[in-house]
Amino acid sequence: MKAFTTHLFLMLLNAVSKLSWGALYKLSDIVRFLIFDIGQYRKKVVLQNMRNSFPELSETKIHEIAAKFYRNFTDIIFETIKMKSVSKDDLLQRFDLETPLLMHYFEKKQNAVVVAGHLGNWEMLNLFASAKLPHQIVVVYHELQNDTFEDWFKNVRTRFGTEMVTMKEAISKAFEPRDRPFLFVLINDQSAVPEKAFWTKFLNQDTGVYRGVELIARRLNAPVLYMGILKNELRRGFYKAYFRPITDTPKQEPTNSILQKQIGFLEEDIRRQPDNWLWTHKRWKHPRPAHLNPLQLLQEIPSE
Repeated sequence: MKAFTTHLFLMLLNAVSKLSWGALYKLSDIVRFLIFDIGQYRKKVVLQNMRNSFPELSETKIHEIAAKFYRNFTDIIFETIKMKSVSKDDLLQRFDLETPLLMHYFEKKQNAVVVAGHLGNWEMLNLFASAKLPHQIVVVYHELQNDTFEDWFKNVRTRFGTEMVTMKEAISKAFEPRDRPFLFVLINDQSAVPEKAFWTKFLNQDTGVYRGVELIARRLNAPVLYMGILKNELRRGFYKAYFRPITDTPKQEPTNSILQKQIGFLEEDIRRQPDNWLWTHKRWKHPRPAHLNPLQLLQEIPSE
């Protein structure tokens, strides 16, 4: 019975992916109303996250941002489903991508580590980047527990050549030889294990940050770039992506300074477009431990 239900749901996803963009956004509006206005999905989490992050804002402004976020949230869900059948030409029209920094490293035959947060439609950008750029795109991700859904989403994500790498194999895959320069992409704003995380202030709160980005960058000794994704405020489903250099010499940076710069850039983008981040995530569910070891703190001198 479970297999039959899964099969029917996948058929539904495939059918939805073939809808026009206009019909897709009408469906998104309906689902937004059902799950947020009626179902109140994680509404307490969203509002509390925003209150803690922006204590200077009025309750009216918080609810205004939340309402815009709810629409953005369901739009991203349906845009991601659309990626199953979107044409390459259609996809390439939907992102304004700043490429000079990327091409600088590509022409030097240098790989790069790219770190981002859950801003805008990161899934659509993954597909766009593999369709647009000459690099090999390597994306680190969390596997889904359902094998059938995992296969469906992995097929979507790899349509134009992206290589998907699980968290547990990220370090080993980072050192595999490839026939062209690659971008090793990590989303780094999930809730990290408190005892292993780098701890800093982010959006007015004590926040643990995964250290994997920095560890991989140091081992590869590859340039590290921050990637921001901003939505087009006037056109649904259109985005701009840009890159900011963090360091060309990660081994020479003080411990955790790469992560500190990345989290600072991410906060700037969230404050620029607060409804464009994933507020439903329980980002701050772990309190800061009372005692931290030196590797969990920002150091002031180069590590090497």
